[in-house]
Amino acid sequence: MAKILIAEDDTVSQKLAKRIVEKAGHSVFISPNGKHAFETLKSNTDFELLITDFVMPKMDGRELVIAIRNELKYKKLPIIIMSAYITVKEISDLLEKGATAFQAKPLNEKAFLEIMNRYLNGLK
Repeated sequence: MAKILIAEDDTVSQKLAKRIVEKAGHSVFISPNGKHAFETLKSNTDFELLITDFVMPKMDGRELVIAIRNELKYKKLPIIIMSAYITVKEISDLLEKGATAFQAKPLNEKAFLEIMNRYLNGLK
């Protein structure tokens, strides 16, 4: 069982992602925005995966990826970006900035589990 942080401001997407992750046997902590997620990471170093929305208030997914990758202790933390409103160029930029993978919304349970398990198991 992994401890997973989900940064998502939309309650419907929060509930769906949480349900899928918990159904797979993992524990979930929800952050309502990127700033909260970053502060949560700094105070809890045992998260094994971050799943974050791209468009959020206070600190968006891009800013969150950059902030995390600027911290040496999070260099290996897998970060999955999820979004329904993102361009190919933005996805490419996020991957260059340090995101590990991208998952389109609305979430497809099977595809979401596959990508999540790939990074939880260290297969890149």
